[in-house]
Amino acid sequence: MTFQRARTEEQREIRRRAILDTAAAMLDEMPVAAVTLNELSRRAGLAKPNVLRYFESREAVLLELLDRFLREWLTELADELAAGVDDNQPMAGRAAAVARGLSRSLASRTVLCDLFGAQGSVLEHNVSVEVVTRYKRASLNRLTTMTELIRKRLPELGDNAILFSLQTMVMAGALSAYSTPPPSLQAAYAAEPDLARFHLELGESLELALTATLLGVLPRA
Repeated sequence: MTFQRARTEEQREIRRRAILDTAAAMLDEMPVAAVTLNELSRRAGLAKPNVLRYFESREAVLLELLDRFLREWLTELADELAAGVDDNQPMAGRAAAVARGLSRSLASRTVLCDLFGAQGSVLEHNVSVEVVTRYKRASLNRLTTMTELIRKRLPELGDNAILFSLQTMVMAGALSAYSTPPPSLQAAYAAEPDLARFHLELGESLELALTATLLGVLPRA
């Protein structure tokens, strides 16, 4: 797609959305680490300096996408937890159901988990104070939303629901790196099956980690 110069605020917003949509399509094909500003510019039909008129860096684009995907996930998570957790169950049963629901939901959103994994080590670098502050403010809103969803199913968590919500996103990002090995590592696993124990299935591993975390912070009956 080739654009003419955006002259109005509406045209500039259309341009921003087009760049974000292009980056989102790239993430369906490749990991976060493989997304480059040069390739994003080429696919968006813009010169690299023109992309930088709208986003100050590749990381700024991906941070905005992360917030978009997180917002969409939380909207869907509300219904998923409502359907998967029986509020009449004892505390331990509800905890297991919450862990299962979160892990299944996140395992089906591998791009979001990949972005979680890159957030602290990559995406929050090479951005200005203004950009990262704006992102963190939005993240606080998302964290509040997630905390309320978790606390609704497990009111016994109390203030620990905030920490658990944050840890869920961190663990999803960390485990995602072990669930999608690069081709060279896949070949090593195939050649020596014993090495494949380092390959973690995202949903199963996350459910185990979240269950253990919840049972550790919930009050003892």
